[in-house]
Amino acid sequence: MNKSFRKLVLVTGVVASTIGVPVSTQAALPFFNDSKKEVPSLAPMLEEAMPAVVSIAVEGTQTSRQEVPEMFRYFFGGPPEQTRERPFRGLGSGVIIDAEKGFVVTNAHVVDNADEITVKLADGREFSAKKLGADEQSDVALLKIEPDDLTALPLADSDEVRVGDFVVAIGNPFGLSQTVTSGIVSAMGRSGLNIGGIEDFIQTDAAINRGNSGGALVNLHGELVGINTAIFGPNGGNVGIGFAIPANMMNNLVEQIAEFGEVRRGLLGILGSNVDQGLAEAMNSEVNKGAFVSEVQPDSAAEEAGIKAGDIIVAINGKELNSFGELRAKISTMGAGAKVELTLVRKGERLSVDVVLDDATQKQVVAEQIHPALQGATLVAGTDPDGNEGILVSEVAEGSPAARIGLREEDIILAVGRQRVSSVMEFRDAIENTKGVIAMNVRRGNASLYVVIRQ
Repeated sequence: MNKSFRKLVLVTGVVASTIGVPVSTQAALPFFNDSKKEVPSLAPMLEEAMPAVVSIAVEGTQTSRQEVPEMFRYFFGGPPEQTRERPFRGLGSGVIIDAEKGFVVTNAHVVDNADEITVKLADGREFSAKKLGADEQSDVALLKIEPDDLTALPLADSDEVRVGDFVVAIGNPFGLSQTVTSGIVSAMGRSGLNIGGIEDFIQTDAAINRGNSGGALVNLHGELVGINTAIFGPNGGNVGIGFAIPANMMNNLVEQIAEFGEVRRGLLGILGSNVDQGLAEAMNSEVNKGAFVSEVQPDSAAEEAGIKAGDIIVAINGKELNSFGELRAKISTMGAGAKVELTLVRKGERLSVDVVLDDATQKQVVAEQIHPALQGATLVAGTDPDGNEGILVSEVAEGSPAARIGLREEDIILAVGRQRVSSVMEFRDAIENTKGVIAMNVRRGNASLYVVIRQ
């Protein structure tokens, strides 16, 4: 059976499903019907939560580029690339998180390339929505509608969510609006799934299917735990493995979008890996999980805070870390300038350091710190002539390895393989996660080409 991760492209809404809870635990449920047979019910909670989950309809135009083979260009002339535009329509869902301001959160892929966005409330009212901004790497977008007697979901502290907590997914699977499914939290801090650029997912067995994307994952108090974003299963069907963006991560991102119109990603300035038993034994450490620091970048926030190579980061702001991927996701979704407390283990001793994060979108980096083949190049965030965000090659030393692989000054690196990159940090992560040949999609003037690094 071919299993694959798939983005959930339709979305919204809420089918009622109850959790079979033993009688002995009924008293612990915050929403409970004491009448008659005393059957536990989610209905009271859902009556409060459902109006905050909305349906999103989008219309727009998708542009695709296709390279024209050289032999046809020779015979018929014309540019090396041709573009095609085609209209599209889509459905999705979102969650109202601020009733007064009219803020609606959804997945970035739900509203990607949308020219018109219409938000439909559970009571049938419709509003034209404005896209305030989006972050493709974390798959979060913030919309605004004109406030008019709206209902918002309160946010849970997703750092306090535990494996085994009951949760309810509200969405629009296969276009079936107002559908509810229930389950538990199956795992926390899931990363390394290659679903997106930044991964720190809540895993749940609540049934999530195509169309739940952008919907709400709530706890039994009716608080927003996460935004449903992806599923794992054959042909995009539910097999009891779904993923949601934690509410805390989402909130960090939308606060930046609301203030700046974009995400100003934080940067710690370290390279590293997960801690496992083999690494722990090699470092003579009793710590078997966390983020191992293999290198501290010069003039970085980490260096200024006193972090050293060989340190193991075991907690962030007092919350235990399970992996380097979890640390990277939490740091990158915090805003530039954010103050963070990191707990380290160094030579068996536990200590805490305070870090003020750099701005990953503005930080200029000597490229050899990312890959030896890039030595001689200097990189900084930039945009191509069409306004697409990427990595600007601001300098290339003559005769350097970067020059020999074909990079030139003013090149804009747009992607590594098929993964789009819009910041130096995203570029570094994409390079680190690529095995074998690295193919960088480069915009040079009006031409698109690939620069290849053979490892």
